[in-house]
Amino acid sequence: MVPSKESLSFQVMVLVNTGTDFESKNINGISHFLEHMCFKGTMKRPSNLAITQELDRIGGAYNAFTGREYTGYYARVSKNHKELAIDIVSDIYLNSVFREEEIKKEKGVIIEEINMYHDEPRSYIEELWDKLLYGNQPAGWPIAGTKENIQRITRKDFLNYHKSQYRSSSTLIVISGNFNNKEVISLVKQYFLNISRDKAKIKKKAQEKQRMPKVLLEQRKTDQTHIILGVRGINLFDKRRYVLNVLDAVLGGGMSSHLFQLVRGKLGAAYYVDSLIESKTDTGYWAINAGLDSLRVETVIKAIIKEWQSFKTVLVGPREIKKAKDFLAGQIALRFEDVHAVASNYSVQLLLTNRIETLQQYLARIRQVTPKDLRKVALDLLTPQFLNLALIGFHQNKTRIQKLLTI
Repeated sequence: MVPSKESLSFQVMVLVNTGTDFESKNINGISHFLEHMCFKGTMKRPSNLAITQELDRIGGAYNAFTGREYTGYYARVSKNHKELAIDIVSDIYLNSVFREEEIKKEKGVIIEEINMYHDEPRSYIEELWDKLLYGNQPAGWPIAGTKENIQRITRKDFLNYHKSQYRSSSTLIVISGNFNNKEVISLVKQYFLNISRDKAKIKKKAQEKQRMPKVLLEQRKTDQTHIILGVRGINLFDKRRYVLNVLDAVLGGGMSSHLFQLVRGKLGAAYYVDSLIESKTDTGYWAINAGLDSLRVETVIKAIIKEWQSFKTVLVGPREIKKAKDFLAGQIALRFEDVHAVASNYSVQLLLTNRIETLQQYLARIRQVTPKDLRKVALDLLTPQFLNLALIGFHQNKTRIQKLLTI
């Protein structure tokens, strides 16, 4: 619970420790599909309209999301409507009925969502990247699943998956905003009384066996070439993550960063270019995502790799490190001035790592990072063995692109 007496709103969010990484091949996509189906009706509220009109009537905000390691459902309302929010979120979470006719209709919706992401190279490149890194295992499968799987999934699959995963041991109820602790605890106990007490199925750790650089190219006649270029990174439990955060801020923290000034400022070869870190409980990556002038892809890749090389040979100066640390502190201040954002951050930490690191504790560890720490992590991660490149565009010579991947 993250209270704020100054807030005018109240939010209840339920996180469940399940997602794409917990699925088997024949039901890949079911976590995301089930999230959709939880808004299609319960015994108490038999239709989507019956669910949504109650929250719309009071101007509430509500939604759900599916990731690889967790799925979430939330409702944010005026502080005067706490019980209604808890009632509805608990109802869709515990009591969805998965009617056959609704499953049939929603299959069309999911398939169109898959089509939409496939037609947007900037989004679809992320799916290719996961496939490149992890291959034919849950971590490499698409979150939305495949069209074939969506057509095959049955009501029995939903019932079995919901029963096996949506259990008390894998569920975290997150309360934030303006509320009275005693009142809310009583309401949560009342509305979540019937949650299953059995243990949920756990995920299998992703297997990583890369020995040389890899390229995955999808040929398309696009106006841009969309790329993700990166290396295998570190998981949520690795203490080097603080160092990597600072290193990433040096590389890609804002419009004055090395990356932006290189690719957009100096080369003028991209509109969007970002660096990103992904850390899960068992794996992670550090990568650069960009939409490039197709005629200059090789030039940009060479320039980025050269920039990475510098981190391995030259110590980052004190002014740059201070700037990176101040950038991270500023971003956190802006991102987490909302009480619900703080609650979301802390709850995901607790769900995945069974602990909470406060924002102040995180920043204290960031401040301890030294130039030698940065070079050590660069040497650890920036190696040919871990280097990968996913592309969407029209390029004839994949072998030539592959030869660029030396670091």
